[in-house]
Amino acid sequence: MEIKELIRFIGLIEKLKCNTRHSWTSSGRKESVAEHSFMLAVMAYLVKDAFPDVDINKVIVMCLLHDFGEAVTGDIPSFEKTQSDESTEEEAIANLLKELPEKQRKEMTLLFQEMKEMKTPEAKLCKSLDRMEAVLQHNQASIETWLPLEYDLQLSYGEKEVAFSPYLMALKAQLNEDTRRKIENGY
Repeated sequence: MEIKELIRFIGLIEKLKCNTRHSWTSSGRKESVAEHSFMLAVMAYLVKDAFPDVDINKVIVMCLLHDFGEAVTGDIPSFEKTQSDESTEEEAIANLLKELPEKQRKEMTLLFQEMKEMKTPEAKLCKSLDRMEAVLQHNQASIETWLPLEYDLQLSYGEKEVAFSPYLMALKAQLNEDTRRKIENGY
């Protein structure tokens, strides 16, 4: 990739650092989309031993790329996101990828397609960790930042996505226990 192309593309996705999510950090400020993607990639690396047959490097790249569209659209919480929003985000991704040289455009387009189809273990792991990172981040934030619907959502969010893996089901169970404790203690 030529240097000017690299700088231009980084400038386009830099908005991931500016666009905030519905989630809050433990220090009491809104989390950026980039911070979420970073933490998700770290989680993928940390669980690699539990998934020896998965190409963890591919999962880490998926984690870093999965919300590229939000550089354009911003974040829409999952409980508000519509199919129209999904389509708009996919269009934003396609338009961003047009800015890349052919090699990177093809590679990333294939990764986004794989993530959308949810057929490979890598795509499933990325999606399930995406859900678990959101639950984990909510548990790390002050309960005062939670909406009323999130008390129940915390306990159900990601159940379907983790069902393929005993390890991820155990992670979800621990996060649910942490959520219940947070709700009981009120902080």
